Amino acid sequence: MIPWALAALLAAGAAETQGSGVRIGDLPWTQAEQILTAERIVVLPLGAGSKEHGPHLTLRNDEILADYLADRVLKERPVAMLPTLTYAYYPAFLEYPGSVSLAADTQRDVVVQICRSIARYGPRRFYVLNTGISTVPPLKASLELLAREGVLLRYTDLHVAGQAAEARVRQQEAGTHADEIETSMLLYIRPDTVRMDRAVKDGLPYKPGPFVREPKEGAHYSASGVYGDATLASIEKGRAVVEGLVADLLGELDALRAAAVPPGSPRSPLVP
Repeated sequence: MIPWALAALLAAGAAETQGSGVRIGDLPWTQAEQILTAERIVVLPLGAGSKEHGPHLTLRNDEILADYLADRVLKERPVAMLPTLTYAYYPAFLEYPGSVSLAADTQRDVVVQICRSIARYGPRRFYVLNTGISTVPPLKASLELLAREGVLLRYTDLHVAGQAAEARVRQQEAGTHADEIETSMLLYIRPDTVRMDRAVKDGLPYKPGPFVREPKEGAHYSASGVYGDATLASIEKGRAVVEGLVADLLGELDALRAAAVPPGSPRSPLVP
């Protein structure tokens, strides 16, 4: 047996016997067929691969976070992990070069079509490991569409998951983007991607609307793209927040496993 095939076989066996998960993209279809059963939870990481995060974090900040959290989940639960989705609905950041956004309906439909594709093989429980805020309304719309087709979708809502841990360490007066908390998380998981010498306090006070680089009526002004105080970030805070978030994610996956699947049959991913 050639090495990659042996590795795939061993990975699939581990998922069944040891409680660890499997990256579907690492398997041939013949092995994926054995993994994608009705009992299997399928996880889709969602993290922007090109979205501004101030002058001190990279454009692929959310993708880095999504991939890290996916690795942690794979070690703890027997899930089937899909490749990370790196494009979604991020309308607030388009004034900053490199930032990319899909329309809300496009994100909704992409997630629905991914789930429909995999549901054809057996799974009916899906979890979007979501690292964004603006992505939540389109995910809710995906959930509602799929529920009519016998597919149960859940997703990470960062207004809830990890919030208890954040509250224990937060010092900044306000902030949610490339701020004290997000910067701390990256210092903990990928310090090589953080430039603390460029970290700033910016974007205060908050005003509803898209982020803008120059003051403008009806928008949130942040010359740097930061909303909060990134200078307060630390590895210790990052450890507390990340570990709290991981614990919450695992709890949500356990609740999903125990939840009843709605009646119905998934549609073809090619049908609007």
